[in-house]
Amino acid sequence: MSAADTFQTRAPTRRPQPGSTLRLLASELRLILGRRRNQMGMLVLAALPVVMAIAIKVSNSGPPPSSQGGPPFLSAITSNGLLLAFAALAVELGLFLPLAISMVSADAIAGEANQGTLRYLLTVPVHRTRLLLVKAASLVLAAMVAVFIVAFTGLVAGVSLFGTGPLTTLSGTQISVVESIWRLALAALYVGAGIAAVGMIGLFISTLTEQPLAAMVATMIVSTLMFILDTIPQLDWLHPWLLVDRWQAFADLLRQPIHTPAMAVGLLVDGAYALVFALLAWARFAGKDISS
Repeated sequence: MSAADTFQTRAPTRRPQPGSTLRLLASELRLILGRRRNQMGMLVLAALPVVMAIAIKVSNSGPPPSSQGGPPFLSAITSNGLLLAFAALAVELGLFLPLAISMVSADAIAGEANQGTLRYLLTVPVHRTRLLLVKAASLVLAAMVAVFIVAFTGLVAGVSLFGTGPLTTLSGTQISVVESIWRLALAALYVGAGIAAVGMIGLFISTLTEQPLAAMVATMIVSTLMFILDTIPQLDWLHPWLLVDRWQAFADLLRQPIHTPAMAVGLLVDGAYALVFALLAWARFAGKDISS
């Protein structure tokens, strides 16, 4: 064996620096936020609370029809504009937020493979596990961005059209505006955790195909199916195991004191789904044949 061969054999493997991982994450976030379709999706997310506020203000006929069967605070939107932000989260949880994260997660692996950039990324080189972790982290952050866009626009639109003041909780007591906004932030974080879990499902599905549209549709089908199953009384034994079952539990933040048991279980379910599907994505992606 030559000296050169010995050196090549014994040469230490260069470990990725934390800074390079952060740069990769920042690049991934710029890619997500820079895509035109994602920007249009965020615009739709922001527009819905505004449309809700205007419709309620103009019609002066109470809360939107979707409030039937929803959290009880939906019936009090006109009394305090802060409630519109909570209402917007409740309304968009059913379709728009899962759709938004489905679009983003479908592009995570399938979109890169479809465009031929995934093979390039892996030849930089970037270890597959590190790349997948960056993709997963970017999906979590994207989910949080989407949810906070809804909460913020709902807050601005609600306060602008209906005013604000001390908020009457579901327990009949009042809390200050500052505390109300703080609870809204907690609600957004709670909702974001559930949407991020959908993102992990989408990440796994994205590793199974090179067609981002197919991955997006499949993720939405899974999300919608869970919503449907959660409404069937005969399947009440299954409801606690469904990801979406406790998504509306953030309404407990409007109680005094805050009622946490349902939210705690909801976060555990979110975490379990996210962990399982992230591991499935890793197992699939680690041995995936990257042909494009």
